Amino acid sequence: MEPNPAYEEIEAEFVALEERLADPELLADRDAYAATARRYKELEAKAVRIRELRGHREDIETATEMLAEAEAADRGLLEAEIEAAAAAADGLEAELADLMAPKDPNDGKNVIVEIKGAEGGEEANLFARDLFDMYSAFAGQQRWKLEMMNAQGSDMGGYTDVVFMLRGDDVWRKMKYEGGPHRVQRVPVTESQGRVHTSSATVSVLPEAEEVEVHIEEKDLQVDVYRSSGPGGQSVNTTDSAVRITHKPTGLVVSMQDEKSQLQNRNKAMAVLRARLLQAEQQRRQDELSEQRRGQVGGGGRSEKIRTYNFKENRVSDHRIGLTLYKLDRILAGDLDEVVDALAEAERQENLVGS
Repeated sequence: MEPNPAYEEIEAEFVALEERLADPELLADRDAYAATARRYKELEAKAVRIRELRGHREDIETATEMLAEAEAADRGLLEAEIEAAAAAADGLEAELADLMAPKDPNDGKNVIVEIKGAEGGEEANLFARDLFDMYSAFAGQQRWKLEMMNAQGSDMGGYTDVVFMLRGDDVWRKMKYEGGPHRVQRVPVTESQGRVHTSSATVSVLPEAEEVEVHIEEKDLQVDVYRSSGPGGQSVNTTDSAVRITHKPTGLVVSMQDEKSQLQNRNKAMAVLRARLLQAEQQRRQDELSEQRRGQVGGGGRSEKIRTYNFKENRVSDHRIGLTLYKLDRILAGDLDEVVDALAEAERQENLVGS
């Protein structure tokens, strides 16, 4: 096995930590012991695989040397041994690549999702409803908790705007790829001639931000209250419970009206505002580090459609990675794992190239 400086560095630190954890003096310092144990745990998975990888590489070298002088009857066994060890080594290399890839700072966070009907009038609003139903089904399959935050219904049962929170394991890791414009190609219910129209809806996926992560000064807020309204503008509440918060330094505006309590609407609006400010700050830092790593996977920019849903062909195409699947019906029913896995693998490969 060729020396790998990164592997050697990890192993050296891991051995040093093992020795330090056995030092009685460390046990007397609770904080130092906890920090050392935490770092040991962080390195353990990598160190174990590095040692296993070395073992397989050594087995390959030994078997290869023996193969050069082996009798014909033994060559088959040695070749099989080399092949098995090489496969195991390749698997460990892939695992180590994943373990050593840069970690997403938002892993482990819940997410706030906002879907808006965009181009296409009422058909765009109906598509926004389809996307909401798709993510609701996906959340159910993942055993996530969905909490509605705000919904602006349209006249035909779609959504002009819907905001919801998803809580659970791996929420950010699986949902972060969904941010961007989604395009639909189908015959709208409003089309009498049977012609296919193209419409779109936008999806924003924001990591939930804690108050300690984003500090907002009260003096920087303009808070307006008003009466909630439903589709067509009709009043659905007789009290001024709806809340609109404007963050004056950035101009960001968040409105909430789903709850009957002004305080509840304000709290939800603040949660969305914090998430948007956190995303903006993370984007700023990301842009400073690299002009090539923008937004979500493959760019995820708002200037291009990230995915197309073609009903006539039962086709879904993700344009960021060139993925096409002819199972639109299953994907709209929440079976997003194949798409998510492909996007995650593309991101992993991109990180490896950039590392």
